[in-house]
Amino acid sequence: MIVPADTLLLLIDIQGKLAQSVYHPEMVERNIQKLIRACRILDVPVLYTEQYPKGLGTTIASLKELLGDLQPVEKLAFSCCAEELFMKHLRSFNRTDILVAGMETHVCVYQTSVELLEFGYNVHLVTDAVSSRTAENREIGIRCIEKAGGNPTSTEMAIFELLRIAEGDRFKAISKIIKE
Repeated sequence: MIVPADTLLLLIDIQGKLAQSVYHPEMVERNIQKLIRACRILDVPVLYTEQYPKGLGTTIASLKELLGDLQPVEKLAFSCCAEELFMKHLRSFNRTDILVAGMETHVCVYQTSVELLEFGYNVHLVTDAVSSRTAENREIGIRCIEKAGGNPTSTEMAIFELLRIAEGDRFKAISKIIKE
């Protein structure tokens, strides 16, 4: 099971028009918002990327607002791991468990997840926080990541796994986020 001290939330390419053209965009956006807010409460760091922002646009406004002063790692490669700056940032957090969310499941999310696994990270794919332009591509991406060794999870499952206990201020704050 994941614990805050070992976990990082990775958000991949939730940008511009692409973010609105994927399968179930509102659900994905809402779940990623919940993940960001919960990770802030639970002291889980967040790292996010943007694929060629000049062409695809930047991270959608509702997420950028929650990410505050964090800066995205820009990339051209489909896999985040192909970018030296990304790997430098990722290694600086010294985390072994990576919660993965973003777009597109069958391209950037898939390639990044497989390479993270090859580098020895534990990949936890947040299946209700990833998408592609078609349901079929989303599903094949999820299946292939799982077959490669990634662990499927959901927004609520991951958040409650990180939380572990139903008491205190953090529980109250997390409960409020989940109920929205």
